[in-house]
Amino acid sequence: MNVEIRPLIRDTVAQLGAGVPYALKVVAGQLAEEPDLGRPSSLPGILTVMIDGDVFEDCPALVIGYIREPDRIEIRYVSVVDLSDPTAPRQEEGQGQEHRPAPLVPSDPADEALTVREIADAWHRITRWLQHHAPDSCAALRTGADPAEIAALEGEFGVRIPVGLRVLWLLTAGDDGVDGGGCLPGNRALLTLDAVAATYRMRMNLQAGEDSRNAERPEGERITLWKPSWIPVVALGPDDHTSGLYLDIETGCLGKWSRYYEAPDDELDTLVTYLEEVADMLEAPDLATRDKPGLIGGTLVWLSGIEPARDDRWQPLTG
Repeated sequence: MNVEIRPLIRDTVAQLGAGVPYALKVVAGQLAEEPDLGRPSSLPGILTVMIDGDVFEDCPALVIGYIREPDRIEIRYVSVVDLSDPTAPRQEEGQGQEHRPAPLVPSDPADEALTVREIADAWHRITRWLQHHAPDSCAALRTGADPAEIAALEGEFGVRIPVGLRVLWLLTAGDDGVDGGGCLPGNRALLTLDAVAATYRMRMNLQAGEDSRNAERPEGERITLWKPSWIPVVALGPDDHTSGLYLDIETGCLGKWSRYYEAPDDELDTLVTYLEEVADMLEAPDLATRDKPGLIGGTLVWLSGIEPARDDRWQPLTG
């Protein structure tokens, strides 16, 4: 039986752990010999098999989803599984395993796989465009984060980073920007992980001070500046963290944060819809509504965030 692995999976699995590519190769060999090794998942046509993290060095526990056709198998996704939950079902000898990951939005393996694919596809569309049209902006993007760095943030914050944000950080650990601007609409920048931690601490400290004042206020007048479930993701600029966007891990939606307490946007984005719209605006700038992309030399510059001194150099994109 021929076993195929999607190119996107081959490109990213090493970021889950140094031993994951080898573990995936082993499982592919097992599936070639035993195509019905897995069990049905909640996604029609998808079977899943489990990898125990103790079997392979530098490899976490994984669930692998695949489709089986008469003459081929295609591995569609690979997701990390949290086995620290004592209520999670364990694999029986000689059988595949269903699993229940730690609470996330989304929590279903098939939904996680869809989110992984959507985030990765949207980000690759953005970076591919930057490579061809704005190489300076592309060069300012950092390489992917080490999984241990993300785990350290989870330990400090006491929350589980959603799979979509985890995938984005594995692809890039932030944007150092060009001339004070990032590559996202409004010339915002994806926060580096150090900046994520510093911003989270600052906002939580502000909330702690507000909580002491809230204790003396009527319930309807208490002020919330920050919640533990809000993870800062995007800032006004690489070096300007006065405002930005956070991801609420309880709702899966992005929200606006600012030291100036600006009103939130009426339209709620998820991380997926936000990145997909950025990619759409770059690929079809004539249809862009929220902001207009353009170029100054090899740098992507968005109209809403352009400085007056550089306005005469700005070339709008068309197409």
